[in-house]
Amino acid sequence: MLRYAVIFFIVAIVAAIFGFTGIAAGAAEIAKILFFIFLVIAVIAFVVSLMRKA
Repeated sequence: MLRYAVIFFIVAIVAAIFGFTGIAAGAAEIAKILFFIFLVIAVIAFVVSLMRKA
């Protein structure tokens, strides 16, 4: 999940450099959504891990 977020972020940067602002905005939005999904899943996994140890 994090890998896809980074890939979309790189696509957004490259698109912005070449002037494709619409594509850059879309790719940046997708990267942001994927990153937040990754964070939620990581926090849930961390909490579950702590609960199993107790």
